[in-house]
Amino acid sequence: MVADRPAPPAPLPALKTDLATLPLVQDTVVWLGHSSYFVQVGGKRLLIDPVFSDYAAPVPWMVRAFEGTSIYSVDDLPAIDAVLISHDHYDHLDYASMKALLPKTGLVVTGLGNGAHLRHWGYPDAKIREMNWHDSVDLGDGLQVHVLPSQHYSGRFMKRNQSLWASFALQHLARKLYFSGDTGFGPHFSAIAARFGSFDFVALDGGQYNARWADIHMTPEEAARAAEILGARTLLSGHAGRFSLARHAWDEPFERALAASEGKPFRLLTPRIGEPVRVDVAPQSFAPWWKGIE
Repeated sequence: MVADRPAPPAPLPALKTDLATLPLVQDTVVWLGHSSYFVQVGGKRLLIDPVFSDYAAPVPWMVRAFEGTSIYSVDDLPAIDAVLISHDHYDHLDYASMKALLPKTGLVVTGLGNGAHLRHWGYPDAKIREMNWHDSVDLGDGLQVHVLPSQHYSGRFMKRNQSLWASFALQHLARKLYFSGDTGFGPHFSAIAARFGSFDFVALDGGQYNARWADIHMTPEEAARAAEILGARTLLSGHAGRFSLARHAWDEPFERALAASEGKPFRLLTPRIGEPVRVDVAPQSFAPWWKGIE
């Protein structure tokens, strides 16, 4: 069965912020579409699961990006202190993007086993930090990256579960951000909340869900529930808006996230691709940009 409206009927609106000129003193998250993020926190620049290719598959004619969403390339980026890779699926670990990022990247932080891909693509051991769940790395100036559990799986081509999948918490002084990567809803959220208490910002898996994938992807309602458990001040419901991997309409995750967040103790953030989210100020308001696209 194929979903009605799997892709938008027109190019999606986006805002191409100049990432290189964002003030480093401002803690900022820029959603790059799907599960890719540019992050500034603690005076450092990071990328989460960067996919700059306009497809998310082994071959370029599969899983094409929606029109209007491929607004950035590696050439648009400043030097990156660390790239965080949650797992090795094609919509999170992109060969072309990682090859192009090599000269700009100080360190890649990822789960155990993912270094094999990076070494094969030319990354030296000095730039790779493979970590287990509950390990942490200090990026300097007080910024800690914590590698945490998720409920998912890994694999490329015919190989499955030869590397670890993970989520990440970023901690700088009192500032705390969380990126779930791909995950089903599970008890790991309560365990993470018990350790960290609360988060200023969480970006959670809230798209590309399917009844058969209930253990490995969250619905928007589950993402809202997870945000509550995590004590989130703000939620960005991601894994949507750039690639169609499931049978729901392209805009359904956004509509359901909006409804599921009503009356919750967090603010739902709905930036356009490329629109900065300030984490160090009062929560911003964004328009529901997906409405009325014809």
